[in-house]
Amino acid sequence: MIFSSPIIFSFVSFLLLVFLLTPVVSLESGDHNPVNQTFRPRDATRKLQRARAYLRKISKPAVKTIQSPDGDVIECVLSHLQPAFDHPLLKGQKPLEPPERPKHNESIDFSTEVIQAWMNTSESCPQGTIPIRKTTEQDVLRASSVRRFGRKIRRRDTTSNDHEHAVAFATGDQYYGAKASINVWAPRVIDQYEFSLSQVWVISGSFGNDLNTIEAGWQVSPELYGDNYPRFFTYWTTDAYQTTGCYNLLCSGFVQTNNKIAIGAAISPRSSYNNKQFDIGIMIWKDPKHGHWWLEFGSGLLIGYWPSYLFSHLRDHANMIQFGGEIVNSRSGYHTSTQMGSGHFAEEGFGKASYFRNMQIVDWDNSLLPLSNLRLLADHPNCYDIRAGRNNVWGNYIYYGGPGRNQRCP
Repeated sequence: MIFSSPIIFSFVSFLLLVFLLTPVVSLESGDHNPVNQTFRPRDATRKLQRARAYLRKISKPAVKTIQSPDGDVIECVLSHLQPAFDHPLLKGQKPLEPPERPKHNESIDFSTEVIQAWMNTSESCPQGTIPIRKTTEQDVLRASSVRRFGRKIRRRDTTSNDHEHAVAFATGDQYYGAKASINVWAPRVIDQYEFSLSQVWVISGSFGNDLNTIEAGWQVSPELYGDNYPRFFTYWTTDAYQTTGCYNLLCSGFVQTNNKIAIGAAISPRSSYNNKQFDIGIMIWKDPKHGHWWLEFGSGLLIGYWPSYLFSHLRDHANMIQFGGEIVNSRSGYHTSTQMGSGHFAEEGFGKASYFRNMQIVDWDNSLLPLSNLRLLADHPNCYDIRAGRNNVWGNYIYYGGPGRNQRCP
């Protein structure tokens, strides 16, 4: 189409801006305030300016670009130019050499490898670079505010009304890491501002403003990614999700060392009901030599580390480990239909319910040990529940999840 007039071109550009910045409202939703949906050109322009300023801050020059079949763009960025090294405590540094892995690090793997969608291409990032999922203008504009983009809603704790959990946890000791295998599903998330995730939490401090967490697993988040694919993700905070930390590489902090895995990219294949199951391995542990917290994905792939000096309480050790699921319920007057895990309750078991298997903790001696004091919490058990067990093959395991809204969870 050829624009014959600059006035027409400007008008069409304005309409496009309106389209991009107008909130998407779920058809199922009846509780969103229409006042908040009013389009104000001045506010929209200001948000667009902030989004572009943010992108200029986090975007790094790519030596290679890869188009993923799922629509993502993966950029290969030189390791020493990654976002981590914008942090005042990390400026001028380079990624560290691999650490000593925990002792007794043995796992039982399924025969089918779980990979990421972009790896289905024949392209890869060269040595000396890391793959970064490109953040687009549309990604940032979907957020409720540019300032909150890439961050969890303030104060994730087990008493909040909008965040709901089905988790197994260990507490009452000093912990130096955790490991588990989590099977991957694509749960239905019915609202742009809700999410469903399954992850390992490494926690220290109280659940007040001093909460420190390191988190990794898979999540479905339409707001963050613009789709309903399950994606490998990380998170960290030192102040209960207020001003520090972020998802993935959306702020400075986490140092990536791997050139094969893109944090935030979609995981493939996924488990299906009463059919084949696929899981990912997650291990987080504190390097005894330098004290940093390292992340391993799959069967032995080192992803990178969170420097210990990012944290206050986690600079020393964790005082709680959690495994399980979390969703956001944004509904008022009735419960969301956003699913957790497979969308089925724990009692359905293997092939139907979501699971964590071979759950372990890392002790002061950098040894992986079975859990001895596992406790369970489902804060809305009629919506999402959890069951635990133990056997010789899976060690400590849990089944968890649920459909959300149902006859017992109106």
